[in-house]
Amino acid sequence: MIVALEGILESRGIDSAVVKVGPLSLQIYIPGFTLSQLGVAGDKVYLHTHLYLREDNVALYGFASTEELALFQNLISVSGIGPKIALALLSTLNPEQLASAIVSGNAELLSQVPGLGKKMAGRIVLELKGKLEKGWVGVIAPALVQEDADVVAALTSLVILSRKLLKLSLDYLLLRSWIWKRRSG
Repeated sequence: MIVALEGILESRGIDSAVVKVGPLSLQIYIPGFTLSQLGVAGDKVYLHTHLYLREDNVALYGFASTEELALFQNLISVSGIGPKIALALLSTLNPEQLASAIVSGNAELLSQVPGLGKKMAGRIVLELKGKLEKGWVGVIAPALVQEDADVVAALTSLVILSRKLLKLSLDYLLLRSWIWKRRSG
């Protein structure tokens, strides 16, 4: 099992990064908060990791802290929650906010995450509340109020919009490059 890695950041994407570890370049899926703190290409990075193995999928997930990793592992232990939804949760809320929302039973806040409905948010609260109360004692921030939920919903919408705009910009540049090559060639 790969529990951590240290290497040189080669590139960053929307939800992943490529890190060169020795002769290998590994694609690692990373929550948004951690991804934003990785630095630029050429920087040295250290990530705690989770290797996700299934018949049709092998993926490596990276985290800034062991707490973030543990929360991810707890989330994917919930029936119906895969790594993509767990990553979306950790990209929308930092680990303390997410743990606080679960422990306080704030399924409404969790359901603001794209791809996560109220029923699944309720299941997360039901299955993880007891586990997180034991492991996150003293770390959990005060329960998020409705205004915080509104801010999270607005920021989530902005993140989705910015990802769509980035994709459109890249598509435009590729099309423009292709047209230019056709004209000059």
